[in-house]
Amino acid sequence: MDQVLVKALRARSIDVLTALDAGMIEREDREHLDYATKQGRVVCTFNVGDFYRLHSEYVAQGKRHAGIILMRQQHLSVGEQMRRMLKLIANKSAEEMENWIEFLSAWDR
Repeated sequence: MDQVLVKALRARSIDVLTALDAGMIEREDREHLDYATKQGRVVCTFNVGDFYRLHSEYVAQGKRHAGIILMRQQHLSVGEQMRRMLKLIANKSAEEMENWIEFLSAWDR
């Protein structure tokens, strides 16, 4: 996660926990999703393919997660990422994100 984006979100009182903050660097994707689920946190990742597959596996297995936001790396400026993230947060509750996957690119309207 881009540290500029993390700082910008935190400056707007968004509770952000990075993989580095959580001591999760070098862990498997499944471990990240399981950790976030236990913490009640939505995962936001540039790892689109792997986390989309992981979401599909969870759904097929009847497992739950707190939600996943997928972002394409270097597709949007940090400012645009932040605007879209804030729009998503304002329009989708934690309950609506549960076991759901969102593409940040869809939040341009």
